Order: sequence, then C-alpha cells, then structure tokens
Amino acid sequence: MARVCEITGKKVMSGNKVSHANNKSRRTFAINLQETSFSSETLGGKVRMRVTAAGLRTVEKNGGIDAFLNSTADRKLTFAARRVKRQIEKVSSSHSSKA
Repeated sequence: MARVCEITGKKVMSGNKVSHANNKSRRTFAINLQETSFSSETLGGKVRMRVTAAGLRTVEKNGGIDAFLNSTADRKLTFAARRVKRQIEKVSSSHSSKA
C-alpha cells in the first residue's frame, strides 16, 4: 500500500539529511498515517481509511466523514474518498426518493 492520505492526498516527501559537517544524504519525510474508522450516519456503519493526523482533524472540524465528503469537490478527493462519497450519495438519494 502506498503511503498516501486518503483525505488530503499528502504523500511522503524526500529531502536531504544534513550532518553537522554539512554532508548531505537523501532521506524521506514520512507522513503521520493512521488506520482509522469513521462512523458514517448515512451508511449506517463504519468506513475504514488511512489518513494523516491532519486529515483526521479536518474531517472532525467539518462535522464527520459524511459532511466532509459532501462539502468537498470531487477533484480535491482521492479515489478511495470519491468511492465512499458515491456510496453516501447513492444511499442518501434512495432515502430521499422513498420519503
């Protein structure tokens, strides 16, 4: 699995490790990925995603995974987040047509 946040799209970055003698060697800057399950009220269950700590705070600030995905444009979401958004839209549209 790639080290990519499924909410923000952040990836591992690379740069130089610089010693006290100013020698430079390549290194990677890993992101703070967490395996998290979000509770989706629309889907009636949990959605598992690999997100960064910053992505987790973003989702919580926007009022949960359902509200975050509905308020975010598709072009800003990763493939996995778009797939969950489609599931939420499908369930919410079937609930509104039954009412």
